Amino acid sequence: YIVGFIVGRWLAARKHPDILAERASSLEKEDTKPWDKKLVALMSLFGLLTPAVAGVEVLLNGQPIFGLPIKVAAFLFLVAGYVLGSYALIANRFFSGVVRIQTDRGQHVVDSGPYRWMRHPGYAGAMLVYIATPFLLDSWWAILTVVLSSAVLVYRTSLEDKTLHEELEGYREYAD
Repeated sequence: YIVGFIVGRWLAARKHPDILAERASSLEKEDTKPWDKKLVALMSLFGLLTPAVAGVEVLLNGQPIFGLPIKVAAFLFLVAGYVLGSYALIANRFFSGVVRIQTDRGQHVVDSGPYRWMRHPGYAGAMLVYIATPFLLDSWWAILTVVLSSAVLVYRTSLEDKTLHEELEGYREYAD
């Protein structure tokens, strides 16, 4: 998890030196959607709960639940998720930590990299990581937190897409 996070951010920062500053200060921006501040907090909570729930389950159970083939498949999902998410981050210099139209940075529609195939590759990558995590951590109960995280992510994606359709010039044409 740490390596995937660091490598993705490092590669993105090499291509877009201002992206880390944008992501670090995005919650403080006045044009951040108020609903997104709540959803980001909720997703962060579930992100912390998933390993905590898994840790408690492993502590109580004490034995691995999933076999090596499932863990290998989960690891491949995890890597694919980080690769897709990092590719999106590298391709899109407007990949913020929150939903906001970045008029201060000249935001425009990005249709290169993974955005040629899908509208929200960062979220798709996150979903792959979410799905893999309970299996890597040997936890049936963590699947519950992942289902909740995924529901919030899908809802957030729909709100972001609606915002982009309404407020980002050229997005409607890109999305059609």
